[in-house]
Amino acid sequence: MKNTSSQQLVTDLFASADVAINGSRPWDIQVKEDLFYKRLVAGGSKALGESYMDGWWECRQLDQFFDRILQVRIDQKAKKSLTALWCRTKAFLSTSPGKFRAFEIGRRHYDIGNELFSLMLDKWMNYSCAYWKKARTLDEAQEFKMELICRKLHLQPGMRVLDIGCGWGGLSAYIAEKYQAQVVGITVSKEQVSLAEKRCQGLPVEIRLQDYRDLNESFDRIVSVGMFEHVGAGQYRTFMEVVKRCLADQGLFLLHTIAGNRSVRWTDPWISTYIFPNSMVPSSSQVSAAAENLLVLEDWHNFGPDYDPTLMAWYRNFVENWHHLEPAYDSRFYRMWTYYLLACAGTFRARRNQLWQIVFSNNGVRPTYESVR
Repeated sequence: MKNTSSQQLVTDLFASADVAINGSRPWDIQVKEDLFYKRLVAGGSKALGESYMDGWWECRQLDQFFDRILQVRIDQKAKKSLTALWCRTKAFLSTSPGKFRAFEIGRRHYDIGNELFSLMLDKWMNYSCAYWKKARTLDEAQEFKMELICRKLHLQPGMRVLDIGCGWGGLSAYIAEKYQAQVVGITVSKEQVSLAEKRCQGLPVEIRLQDYRDLNESFDRIVSVGMFEHVGAGQYRTFMEVVKRCLADQGLFLLHTIAGNRSVRWTDPWISTYIFPNSMVPSSSQVSAAAENLLVLEDWHNFGPDYDPTLMAWYRNFVENWHHLEPAYDSRFYRMWTYYLLACAGTFRARRNQLWQIVFSNNGVRPTYESVR
């Protein structure tokens, strides 16, 4: 193979992360198409994902590959190179998505098939980080997570609870069943509404297809799990203002969100194009600024490392059940979804992403808020 400048640049960058081209270790990559190098130099992280989807390269353990390149911040090294531009523009997103665009994530991601998610997720269909402190299985870890949320919210029978981004209704059903609370769950996915209504049938749960900005009613408790990542930096303050106006005087709000170590107003272009349009993860300063002078911070819990085993469990379920899904999806989708799950596992393993549960009160808990772990 002719050694081009693009090939040498890519080889050197990967070598800095102890990743070899055509090496024999699980995290080494096997290049199948010579044009891979030029495509990667020209297109950065988006090209890396697209070329994998196209079968231009392989890796036995993508999660280990991403863990290694993210630990050494290979993207930062690439941007400093004089011979390559690692796509720093990152396909900038609008920071103030309108209500019409808010439903795009439902249509393009959550509506792609309830069977896919039912086979990949736990029995409650929680599509967010599980809590593995005492768990051995995905079902146990997700139930522990839901119980952790309920205990942090100090739920009592008869309370009225708002679930912003309720997904397929697992948490709403759990709250209604175990804590005898009345729940309103909202989502922007029609498919989620359909399944959540069936799951919650017979329970004091109302499921709505609704944008959070249209809410104007009172709740004793508010919870939002895995939805804040779709809000956008320009709407963080608006989100907190909605929580403020809907939260009762002695109310509590729990925010469960993926987060980053620095403030950004964009997301990875591959993720934005193929997985989560209009998404971005907040930083601690962005969350704090959004809630400042509106809500009182009571508790901040980081268990980001727990997302790694959660994603690996989803990946195993996806692979093991692919034969059920194959008639509805093609091989390129399989490669795309594999890349998505394992790349994300790598980001949490490398500690580039975090997972926070943050508890806010409306006016401050007196005499004190009791933290739960």
